[in-house]
Amino acid sequence: MSSTLRFQVVGEAFTKKPVEVPNRKDRPSEYFAKYVFNRQKMFKYLPIKVYEKMCDVIDNGATLDMATANAVAEGMKKWAMELGATHCTHWFQPLTEGTAEKHDGFVEYDWKGGMVEEFTGKELIQQEPDASSFPSGGIRSTFEARGYSAWDPASPVFVIGDTLMIPTVFISYTGEALDYKAPLKKALKAVDKAATEVARYFYPDVKKVVSNLGWEQEYFLVDEGLYAARPDLLMTGRTLMGHDSAKNQQMDDHYFGSIPERVAAFMKDLEIQALELGIPCKTRHNEVAPNQFELAPIFEETNLAVDHNMLIMSLMKKVARKHGFRCLLHEKPFAGINGSGKHNNWSLATDTGILLHGPGKTQTDNLRFVTFIVETLMGVYRHNGLLKASIISATNAHRLGANEAPPAIISSFLGKQLSDLLQKLEETDDDELFNLAGKQALSLDIPQIPELMLDNTDRNRTSPFAFTGNRFEFRAVGSQANCAAAMIVLNTAVAEALTDFKTRVDALIAAGTEPTKAIVKVLRQDIKTCKPIHFEGNGYSDEWKAEAARRGLDVESSAPKMLDNYTSPESVKMFTSMNVLTQPELEARLEIKQETYTKKIQIEARIFGDLCLNHIIPVATRYQSQLIDNVHRVKEIFPPAIAEKVSANNMVLIQKISEHSSFITENVEKLVNARKVANKLTNEREKAIAYHDTVACLLESIRYHVDKLELIVDDELWPLPKYREMLFIR
Repeated sequence: MSSTLRFQVVGEAFTKKPVEVPNRKDRPSEYFAKYVFNRQKMFKYLPIKVYEKMCDVIDNGATLDMATANAVAEGMKKWAMELGATHCTHWFQPLTEGTAEKHDGFVEYDWKGGMVEEFTGKELIQQEPDASSFPSGGIRSTFEARGYSAWDPASPVFVIGDTLMIPTVFISYTGEALDYKAPLKKALKAVDKAATEVARYFYPDVKKVVSNLGWEQEYFLVDEGLYAARPDLLMTGRTLMGHDSAKNQQMDDHYFGSIPERVAAFMKDLEIQALELGIPCKTRHNEVAPNQFELAPIFEETNLAVDHNMLIMSLMKKVARKHGFRCLLHEKPFAGINGSGKHNNWSLATDTGILLHGPGKTQTDNLRFVTFIVETLMGVYRHNGLLKASIISATNAHRLGANEAPPAIISSFLGKQLSDLLQKLEETDDDELFNLAGKQALSLDIPQIPELMLDNTDRNRTSPFAFTGNRFEFRAVGSQANCAAAMIVLNTAVAEALTDFKTRVDALIAAGTEPTKAIVKVLRQDIKTCKPIHFEGNGYSDEWKAEAARRGLDVESSAPKMLDNYTSPESVKMFTSMNVLTQPELEARLEIKQETYTKKIQIEARIFGDLCLNHIIPVATRYQSQLIDNVHRVKEIFPPAIAEKVSANNMVLIQKISEHSSFITENVEKLVNARKVANKLTNEREKAIAYHDTVACLLESIRYHVDKLELIVDDELWPLPKYREMLFIR
């Protein structure tokens, strides 16, 4: 690495022009889902009986028989080949936070000396990819390579390039989930069952409840040349060193500002390709930090939304390179400016079109509204530590609580109108809540509840789980995370809360209590129970940390220790009772997350040490030598009194370089030794904690001195692209 490379890539970045993206002659509505085998394509390419069977499979979970699968595969192959597909792959989501695929050609022997293009129901429904290299947390032995991927008919197949992509679950030979999709589908089934039964208290005709998700994907774009000249970005996704530029985001001029031309071309290209793949992109804009942007779609059913988010992250990286950028999905790629999150907007809706978290216009609607709000809060309260564990990682830990994102304490902001309503229900006697005109009915006695609630969109930015009018926004999810991790926990927790709610209400009704009174009685109990999760104030304050601890909320700040919540008795009980994850599967996931945390910090420490000793210290020493040489020359030319005065500033710099360099060298050695000690630990939890307590902290303390050297050393000598170059060259 040399300063020559830095100035070369900076110069090239300044001269780059936007990549032309031709305007489409057809409208977005015409090319939307062009490469997706959706119901429209199924109707066209499948026999009507097969189409009807597939609709039953998708909508009602009916069993897919092999005869139907073969017919579907035939129609699917015909459609895909018309688009130029020659291969197929099962596309799944292992516990690596990314996606995986193994491509197989359509060709088979015709046993006449030639080949035929073949794709059957067997290849569609199931494959056996090698599972030996994917994280399993001890579920399978290393020598056991077999794993199964099985098609998820609820996720439409799609074509990318020459490959038919088949979304699948990924399970072990013995049936344990090795991915995110399988438990997510179970969690969605659990919340569907529980929410449907509760919804029928108010609307007897409800047959199904759907979980919806709208994600907001934040990301940074950095010129590809500048990215390549930063080994830390290349290997870890974030800058392990780098001093703030004179201008960062303090002027507040980037948020919603004019989109730079190169970026606008990238966004246009990305949006077209996303729409062709059926991803309903809606919003694009500049985010708060320089060179930070956001993409958000229209909300979708949660399982499909997760698939689309995984696909869009892959697509963003591919399209970015076409436009001479690298897309950074790391939660904190640059220190001193806002990191990137992925707000998860979550809601429940019935098959009859009722948004269960949205207020209505009748007393029945509003009682339903309060019921689902309160029971959601019950789920969040009971499992606040687990929800935090679902979104924590070595990378997201940099962002949480940094005055830019929610703190590492789960709480819920409700807004004044909803808070007042719940307080009234809690404090008012039963007799006051009911009027007896004709038949018993609930009187909430708060005028214009629907109108007030629909306008209640003020969001406390320090709240991890804020109510936003007709949905909840889980704001703590990290930008590169698989949304499924959070959605598995949230939907399961709410399913458990609703199940418990119905059990208690039914018991009161069986004892002779009028149904509405029974619902209100249980609601009042739950409002009091989950009150600790309700917080409207400043989540960044030290006072809140103390108050949250007093309320019994999880206030743990160490990422490895947060993960313990996956196997707590409460978590195991919830997941097993809702038939989402078994205890061995939870233990496996915990071990994988601990191991992943360790490896992330381990890689950062290795790269950091290399950069310090092989790039930063040599450059600092070279500049120090130049200063020393200058001091000697001054002393040769000037009388001692004048020479001392002339060289005084250089002498200060020489001393500062020595102090900073000595600290860096000594502590890099400590960093190496701390890694060696931690690596000897065999328990994954203990190793992760050791890396957190003894390695990660050294990275930050050493960085301070590296960044100070960046301010001292001659700019022409500094080898790494600086923040002002990476963040403002667009």
